[in-house]
Amino acid sequence: MAKSILVAGGAGYIGSHVCKALASGGYNPVVLDNFSTGYREFVQWGNLVEGSVDDRDIVAATLKKYDICAVIDLSGSIEVSESITDPLKYYENNFARKIPFLKILKDHGIKAFVFSSTAAAYGEPDSVPIQETQKTQPKNPYGWSKLFFEQMLKDFHAAGGPAWAALRYFNACGASPDKEIGEAHDPETHLIPIACMASLGSGKPLKVFGTDYPTPDGTAIRDYVHVMDLAEAHVLAVNKLLEKPEPFVCNLGNGKGISIRDIIASFERLGFKLPYELHSRREGDPARLIADNSRAKEILGWTPQYSDIDTIILSAYNWHKMRHNQQ
Repeated sequence: MAKSILVAGGAGYIGSHVCKALASGGYNPVVLDNFSTGYREFVQWGNLVEGSVDDRDIVAATLKKYDICAVIDLSGSIEVSESITDPLKYYENNFARKIPFLKILKDHGIKAFVFSSTAAAYGEPDSVPIQETQKTQPKNPYGWSKLFFEQMLKDFHAAGGPAWAALRYFNACGASPDKEIGEAHDPETHLIPIACMASLGSGKPLKVFGTDYPTPDGTAIRDYVHVMDLAEAHVLAVNKLLEKPEPFVCNLGNGKGISIRDIIASFERLGFKLPYELHSRREGDPARLIADNSRAKEILGWTPQYSDIDTIILSAYNWHKMRHNQQ
């Protein structure tokens, strides 16, 4: 009988891809989601329980009913700019509401906990590529809320809580190649889906913020990692913790930088016209953020399979095109 994994936030963009990867890996995903930002149509694998991580009775009943052996937590709030204007929302959703969640997990003997953390924990990096040993000094409440929860997991484990893994995402992007699920946020703030919608004529031109960065083409460089590769890393992290319950932190990125102009060039190579506008830099945006992913490769045996930017953009574009045609 397949082992059941509780996926908090499993109806979201990354969570739904994680559920798909878990099912493919022989697990039974059990989605816990309150649909504040998730989509019911994304829940296509395993079971669904509607509720929040701080719904004590619902969580306890779910752990018992499905005999949950591990938890993947992708719940919470994710928009950096919103965290600056509404910080308490982020400290509540990404930290405070999870305290009762962890208590219930310990009471039910859960031994493995995988947490979706963020590269925002590093803030302005000392050097690039960014290693996990670099200092963590977030620049916004979103990053701090994630880092605080990492610290809580560390302290809780020392007091008998579950073994944990914090996976620090860089720029998640792309969509399931079979177009079953993809990236959708309301409002949409992420670069590649905004570019796809602009190319399809369902959105405004892409805004390029900054052309005078100290980079080869003057635009900001980021590490874009395909969501299917992220999803596979979660499965590997569950496997690792169940096999050897020792906490770890690792970066999830491709390990190579892609500039905004590289993104635009990829659309053009693929034959997709992309209207865009040039604007001045946004305050606080670093010039270059690239992951050192060697620890993920060492600990998890993880190697990105969709690392080419054209592959990433084509998968995203095809999903958005299908969704655009359905509307």
